[in-house]
Amino acid sequence: MPVLTVDIWFDLVCPWCHIGERRWAAALAGFEHADAVQVRWHSFELDPHGSREAGATIPQRMQQDLGLSAEQAAEGVASLTRLAAGLGLTYRLEQARPVNSFDAHRLLHAAAAHDLGDRVRERLMRAYTGEGAHLADHATLVALAADAGFPAEDAQALLQGDDHADAVRADHDQARRHGVTGVPSFILAGQRRIAGAQPTQVLGQELHRAWRVTTR
Repeated sequence: MPVLTVDIWFDLVCPWCHIGERRWAAALAGFEHADAVQVRWHSFELDPHGSREAGATIPQRMQQDLGLSAEQAAEGVASLTRLAAGLGLTYRLEQARPVNSFDAHRLLHAAAAHDLGDRVRERLMRAYTGEGAHLADHATLVALAADAGFPAEDAQALLQGDDHADAVRADHDQARRHGVTGVPSFILAGQRRIAGAQPTQVLGQELHRAWRVTTR
C-alpha cells in the first residue's frame, strides 16, 4: 500500500498550533486513506532565544511586539479564543506566558520514542493555552509529562541532561531546508507545503491532492 508522509512543524508556545493540530486531526479523521498516512511531528522554536523565565503574557507581548493597544490585543485574544472553542479547546491566553520551549521539545522527542508523543504533546499544549503552565519550568514539565503517562523519573532525568537536543536542532535544520519560517507548517508527500492553521476543509483537500501525487 502507498504511504503518504506528512511532516508537521509546531511550537508548544504557539496558540495557533493547537488550533492547527485540531483542524489537522479532523481532516485526517475524514480522509478515507488515513491508515496510509504517516505523520511526523517536528520541533520549531518561534523564539529560540526566548527567556526561560515567565515574563509578559500573550496580550502583553502583542502590545509590546506588535504595537497594539490593550483593546486591540484583547480583541485578538478573544477572536482566537472563540476559534479554539469551536474546536473543543478552552483558551485562557491572558494567563499564557511565552517562554523558551527547547527543553519542552526535548521532552516530546523522548515521549515519542516511547509511543507517548501524541499524549504528551496534547497535554503540554492544553496546559499552555488553557492553564497558564510555565513550559520552561522543569518541575512543571515533569508533572505534565506524568499526567500523560510518561514516567516522572524519566522526564526528570532527561531534563537534567541534554538528551534529544540534537533531534530538536535537526528539526530546525530540516525546517530551514524546506523553507519553513512559521508554524504550524505542513509538508505533504515531501513537497507540498501548507503554511498556517488552515481550515479543516482546506487540509482535507490538500490530503486528497497529495494522495493523488503519491499514488499516480
